[in-house]
Amino acid sequence: MANGLIIAAPSSGSGKTLVTMGLLGALKNSGVNAVSAKTGPDYIDASFHALTTGQVASNLDPWAMSQNQLRARAQRAAEGADFLLIEGVMGLFDGAVSGNGSTADLAAALNLPVVLVVDVGSMAQSIAAVVHGFSTLRADINVAGVILNRVASERHQMMLRSALEPLNITYLGALGRDDELVIPSRHLGLTLPKDFGAAKDVAKASVGRIEQHINLDLLQEIATPIQAANEPTQLAPLGQRIAIARDQAFAFIYPHILSDWQAQGAELSFFSPLADEAPNSEADAIFLPGGYPELHAENLSNANNFASSMRHAVSANKLIYGECGGYMVLGQSLTNKQGEAFAMLGLLPHASAIDRPRRQLGYRQLSHNSPLPWPKHLRGHEFHYSTQSGQVAQSLFDAADAQGNPQPPMGCVAGNVMGSYAHIIDAAQ
Repeated sequence: MANGLIIAAPSSGSGKTLVTMGLLGALKNSGVNAVSAKTGPDYIDASFHALTTGQVASNLDPWAMSQNQLRARAQRAAEGADFLLIEGVMGLFDGAVSGNGSTADLAAALNLPVVLVVDVGSMAQSIAAVVHGFSTLRADINVAGVILNRVASERHQMMLRSALEPLNITYLGALGRDDELVIPSRHLGLTLPKDFGAAKDVAKASVGRIEQHINLDLLQEIATPIQAANEPTQLAPLGQRIAIARDQAFAFIYPHILSDWQAQGAELSFFSPLADEAPNSEADAIFLPGGYPELHAENLSNANNFASSMRHAVSANKLIYGECGGYMVLGQSLTNKQGEAFAMLGLLPHASAIDRPRRQLGYRQLSHNSPLPWPKHLRGHEFHYSTQSGQVAQSLFDAADAQGNPQPPMGCVAGNVMGSYAHIIDAAQ
């Protein structure tokens, strides 16, 4: 079995993604076959891991997935590897509004040790109180190591390390301040590696920093084996042959969904609406994932071959399903942030506009009675700045938030065409 551990932090912005990228690349350079996963619903950070591993990272979501499902998916992610490195989400104990779903919950479910990455840019001896508090708050969590980030000088590091000495936690090393090692925010606060010109340079530099300053031998010593588990429960494929939109406008999809479909014998093909490509004519289902269609609305509006092929798919009674950005493209029109409106596919009655002053964000408990070949009760996540208008005869999902508080119905169904703002993560278990 592979060994594993979890990279966590006291708060967001501490440097988890850069440290995780660097550790993955450094382990790979030392001959360790390291793979990765991301805690929670974030598929952006997971895409950065691939810059140093060359492999797609998995998502392990302790709110949307049961403990058995988490163990099964962790084992699946680690198959054939020596080491599974899991990046946490937000702060170690931060989760959904319901209070669960944190990185700590994942660590407890998988019984894996935690390495705490602490931004010490404005801290000295108080580091001991921070690390002590995080390591003792929950008895079922083993904070086994610490990495210091944004250390100002050798003298600063000496003060920090001296303060940590009384604690029974392995000191793995320290990384200095480096303003060049930054992943910028952009549209919706998210940046994909392919949209970030310096991504490969930043990834390479992060590996170099880790190799120079972090003790990889100690890191591997504190890791523990991934526990054996049953096979994960899988969402059924949308069809036997599924055509999936994939380009800069349709980039957000959970890797475990695709691997589940393939494991059940589905044939997957990919096409680019931005390149005006049509889905595979032999497909019996078409999936438009989330992404940034609002940044490419004019191109999508002019993609006549794509549009005509989608209308033909409707007349052929193929199942067509869209999530978030894909759902927006299925509608009548899309108005971008500049107020420009562009015609979309017109397969669903709603119109979309990027006009929210604040993002719509959160986990969703969902239920449906639709042609989707999935269980009635599902778990998903919502993240967008757009609103929809227009009369919807039949919603796709009844919805509640993470606490079970009712939310407005989501999405729309029109025959075999359907979609919503929800990104489906797993069946409710």
